[in-house]
Amino acid sequence: MFTSGKGPDRMESLLQNEAAIRLAVFFGVLAAMAGWEVAAPRRRREIPRLIRWTNNLAVVVIDTALVRLVFPVVAVGFALIAAERGWGLFNAYDVPGWIAFLLSVAALDLAIYLQHVMFHAVPALWRLHRMHHADLEFDVTTGLRFHPVEILLSMAIKLAIVAVLGPPAAAVLVFEVLLNATAMFNHSNIRIPPAIDRVLRWVVVTPDMHRVHHSIHPNETNSNFGFNLPWWDRLLGTYRPQPRDGHEAMTIGIEQFRTRRDLWLDRMLIQPLIGPASGYPINRERGSGK
Repeated sequence: MFTSGKGPDRMESLLQNEAAIRLAVFFGVLAAMAGWEVAAPRRRREIPRLIRWTNNLAVVVIDTALVRLVFPVVAVGFALIAAERGWGLFNAYDVPGWIAFLLSVAALDLAIYLQHVMFHAVPALWRLHRMHHADLEFDVTTGLRFHPVEILLSMAIKLAIVAVLGPPAAAVLVFEVLLNATAMFNHSNIRIPPAIDRVLRWVVVTPDMHRVHHSIHPNETNSNFGFNLPWWDRLLGTYRPQPRDGHEAMTIGIEQFRTRRDLWLDRMLIQPLIGPASGYPINRERGSGK
């Protein structure tokens, strides 16, 4: 499983399995989290699911189509090409497969954490990323709501990381599946007992941990950047355990785009062009008190 998988037959097989695996996990986790949200919600729902879900899921369709259209190969396929051509750190040195696998998953997760911080630090990138934060509620579909341009930039960054790192294709596949699954999990409106949450958030980003990141207060928005592994926030000083207003009372979203009409697909897609990018980029509003 941890080998690079050289050869056209193995490449074709892995690529075919990738699509099936990712699709099965996507629908399985989406259904499981949606059911959990109905059975044990963390916060009261104020906006009908029909409005948010149809538009948020429409973004997913657009994102997926654009990635397939713009990039002739995505991360797993590129990892196989890198292995064939000897590109990247793990293809240049003789590293045991299991070590390369574990280090690759961790390194890719750290890269996504740093990318997330960058999208909060650069105003032009924040204009793209704020569409994710402009959702007025926090549930499983929020974890899928990213502007198409951000998704394209993210894929380009990911391909560059794969070229430099040379991770095993199996590690890239596992990372991609985990990232998608944990993004839906940690954005879900689900209730987890506090004692269990305190333990879980040492090994995975939990919904209560990540919900802080979707607070309307900028100093909370600029914390808890992790999607999968929670360690980077703790190690790099961006961890905030709880929102100051409490999970039930806290306001989700940003100060801009607070009407239900802003939740529609057409409005979401033009958000990067509307209004200032001030307030939320890191260190842009010192002493704002929010």
